[in-house]
Amino acid sequence: MSDPVSSMSAVQSAIRPAAAGGPEAAGAANGPGFLDTLRNALDEVGQLQADADTKVSGLIRGNGEDVHTAMLAVEKADLTFQLMMQVRNKILAAYQEISQMQF
Repeated sequence: MSDPVSSMSAVQSAIRPAAAGGPEAAGAANGPGFLDTLRNALDEVGQLQADADTKVSGLIRGNGEDVHTAMLAVEKADLTFQLMMQVRNKILAAYQEISQMQF
C-alpha cells in the first residue's frame, strides 16, 4: 500500500495539465483522467479502512495482532480519510465559485 501523500500527488499531477493549458492540455495528457484519479484515491481510502478494520478485529479476537500495528493502521486510515475530505472540500469550493460566475 502506498502512503496518502504519494496517492494525493497523483491527484495534483492530474490537475496541473488542465490548469496549465486549458481543456486542450488536459485532453492531451497521457495519463489517467481526473475522475479516474479520484476513483483510485477513494478506492485506496476504502482499502486502508478495511485493513484497519481487519487489524482491529484481529486484536480484539486475540489473533496475534499487537496494539501498535492496529493503531498504526487506524491512524493511517484516518489521515488518508481526512486528506481525502480536504480534497473534496477544495473541489466543492472550486465548483461553487465557478457556478457563481456570470458569463
